[in-house]
Amino acid sequence: MKGLDKIVRSVQAFGRELSGRPVPILTERRPGIGLALGGGFARGIAHIGVLKVLEEEKIPINFIAGTSVGALIGAAYCSGLSVAECEEFASRVRFKHFARWTLSRCGFASNQRMIGFLDNLLKVKTFEDLRIPLAVTATDFSTGEGAVFHSGPLVDPVRASCAYPGMFLPVRINGRLLVDGMLAYPVPTQPLREMGASRVLAVSLKGKWTNVEGPRHVFEVIGQCFAIAQEMNSSQWKRAADLVIEPEVHEYKYDAFDQSSALIRAGETAMRASLAEVRKWLQPQPEAGESAREVRVALPAVASAD
Repeated sequence: MKGLDKIVRSVQAFGRELSGRPVPILTERRPGIGLALGGGFARGIAHIGVLKVLEEEKIPINFIAGTSVGALIGAAYCSGLSVAECEEFASRVRFKHFARWTLSRCGFASNQRMIGFLDNLLKVKTFEDLRIPLAVTATDFSTGEGAVFHSGPLVDPVRASCAYPGMFLPVRINGRLLVDGMLAYPVPTQPLREMGASRVLAVSLKGKWTNVEGPRHVFEVIGQCFAIAQEMNSSQWKRAADLVIEPEVHEYKYDAFDQSSALIRAGETAMRASLAEVRKWLQPQPEAGESAREVRVALPAVASAD
């Protein structure tokens, strides 16, 4: 591509010397698009619908960042699973496949089963081998700081990102005790900017409380607290997003894994409604330092022979 650009520039320069007329020069580039996949437990299956539409419309995704279930689906897709394969595993997966009930002061379930689940699901085992660069977010339980993983083994960072407080036991990585990434990165837009994305598409899975009779159990209490915190702190992650889409998933419970087809359709519908805006990003952009207008350079005319 660089060689072709050099040839084109040489031809342009030769044309200017012959004609003496100004010739438009505009160096173009396409934006690096980042996709931020938020958390939402089973509601996160809607992310597959978003990916499905982007793939069908041939919209290139250069970076992905995921929180909680967004990290799981992001890791699966970036490792090489097709959308069809993602749909197939979503139709089969249930809570029991990655969690085991336990009795602990730190949580009601262990996600140790997720190790085998991810080993069977992912087509590669490290960040370095992914076909699309991925960031996986978690939260340091001791400090409250966000943790972002870009390198090394995949499985434990994804487990940590999915360690829903109160439900799953925290995951220890390199001496740090980590829990669900939703606490620090409800929708991980900022990590995409740090990876180099010039455009960021954020997928937020907002939950709304609809049960007027009250929560069914402690996990619905925790889930509603997450939803409140996410809404109250949304301005921070939205600042790093160019576009936010919100699939209509509020009517689905946190554990509605048996509703995968409907959740995927919700993701598709939301993404198709925003396609026109995303397509604008694919229009050629000036290189950094260039203005959007044409830059015209006039050279002295070559004297004609008598």
